[in-house]
Amino acid sequence: MTTEISGTQPVAATKTNVKWSFPAVHPEGRKFGAIAAGITALVALLGWTTLAWLLAGVTIWVFAFFRDPVRAVPQDEYAVIAPADGLVTLIQTVSPPPEMAGPDKLGMEPMVRVSIFMSVFDVHINRTPIGGTIKDVVYISGKFINADLDKASEDNERQHILVERADGVRIGFTQIAGLVARRIVPFVKRGDIVAAGQRIGLIRFGSRVDVYLPAGTAPKVTLGTHTVAGETILAYLGDAKATAGVLQ
Repeated sequence: MTTEISGTQPVAATKTNVKWSFPAVHPEGRKFGAIAAGITALVALLGWTTLAWLLAGVTIWVFAFFRDPVRAVPQDEYAVIAPADGLVTLIQTVSPPPEMAGPDKLGMEPMVRVSIFMSVFDVHINRTPIGGTIKDVVYISGKFINADLDKASEDNERQHILVERADGVRIGFTQIAGLVARRIVPFVKRGDIVAAGQRIGLIRFGSRVDVYLPAGTAPKVTLGTHTVAGETILAYLGDAKATAGVLQ
């Protein structure tokens, strides 16, 4: 399967001239950065120097919030890759959401859910945990309570995405708006073919992503792990041995 990933090209493992560079700003965020910069310039022209410096800091933060770094995606057919940057705050066995339950979706049996909380300082571009076909995208309006709370999975504005591999394995994951977030922006739709680690959307200003692991698959991350979208391996399909961890 060959899929273009937002203008990036595959990088060979033997490539030795990789260098650090400032991440690009996603187009979705450029208008917000431009607005912030315009307000800052206006305040500076009016001579309100102290406020202008404060707004300059806000402008830099807005551009940084929408940064879109290139990621080195593991090429392992059994890997389930983290869809979000952030902190693993919950690992629970739960029933699949009603919108993703059923024989042609995730089934009805309880499954392990890994929740990744994104602070306002994390990258907010989300990526797909596996490659395959987008079988379903379901948007649900809701509240804006703290995304770090368990009940955010059922109460908050959210978007469920179901991906199916060619071998029939399905992974469901949910973008959840948080206390500050006010919009989930999708990049994909039902029927799209995606590669593992491909960008699939973003959530503005603090949020959470839940990943539902199939039966017989245990997480390789622990509570307190900081994941990197498109790089951190959450689990290996068919590997039921969970990884233990200690915060220190």
